Amino acid sequence: MKTSYILISIILTVVMLFFVFNRIYRYNTIDHGLRKKIIKGAIILDVRTDSEYNKGHIEGSINMSLGTIRERYIELDSTKIYITYCSHGLRSVKVKNILKDKGFKKVFNGGAMSDLLTIIQKISLKE
Repeated sequence: MKTSYILISIILTVVMLFFVFNRIYRYNTIDHGLRKKIIKGAIILDVRTDSEYNKGHIEGSINMSLGTIRERYIELDSTKIYITYCSHGLRSVKVKNILKDKGFKKVFNGGAMSDLLTIIQKISLKE
């Protein structure tokens, strides 16, 4: 009986730590000031696969997946402002870094689609 309580405690602790670290990671990797960049006309870059994009995306976003970004980045204007997003925020960080390595100066991580949608909806409510 005692060992089952210990096992349950360990499992609950691991689950709780996963959620805490996930939120910390998302907070630390999402660039701040996105609201102002969106208002100024930043281009939203959806870096998910075509099939993910077709299932739903942020209106007006451009789809350029992580798998194609190294070939397709030449289609982008390096002088414009870009905000990347994906389903959980990991691929968007990778694409941001790839574009920075290619000489893009104004690329920012929007994180997960849900995070960026929240920011956009807040902008829409204020207008």
